[in-house]
Formats: sequence, structure tokens, C-alpha cells
Amino acid sequence: MKFYKYLYIGDTVTNPQKIKWKLKHHAGVQVYVITIAPHADQLEIFHSAYLKQMYYRYHPPIIVGIASNYQEAVQIILKITQECVDATGNCNLKEYLKCKAKE
Repeated sequence: MKFYKYLYIGDTVTNPQKIKWKLKHHAGVQVYVITIAPHADQLEIFHSAYLKQMYYRYHPPIIVGIASNYQEAVQIILKITQECVDATGNCNLKEYLKCKAKE
């Protein structure tokens, strides 16, 4: 599992280090993750249970956010989008996150 340098954590997430450990070791944890989409889409939200599939062991996603529920994940994406628009003037979230990680 790969985690973004400036990982976005939801307000109601408790003990993010333990959650990161569980995600890395494919243990069960009930959270939603925000990842950089591998294709043309910008970001994806899905439940952490999907990361237990064998595909993700060989193709680990880059996790940019962790939320305790779907609504919180949407709020994190809104926050990222607002930061992107304020910083660059456009909504290219993938490029914004890559540039931010290089700083």
C-alpha cells in the first residue's frame, strides 16, 4: 500500500497510524479510502474491504485520504478540490497532488 505524503484524514477517524498499518497488512478495517484513479478519472472513493482483493496486492493504489464514512470522504474531496482551485485556478486534482508532494 502506498500513502500520499500529506495524507488527508477525516475528522472522525481515530488512530490513523493503526488504520494505516491495517491497510498495509490487508487486515480488516471499516473505513473509506480516497485514491488517485489509475485512468482518466481524478480521484476514487471506495471501502477499504476492496483492498483485500488479490489485484490490489500487485497493483497497490496511492491512498490520499482516509475517512470513517462515505460523506466524510466526499467532504475530503471537496477540501482537496477547493485547495486545488485556490492554488492553481483549475480542477486538475492529480497534477495538484503530484506537485504538492514534490514540495
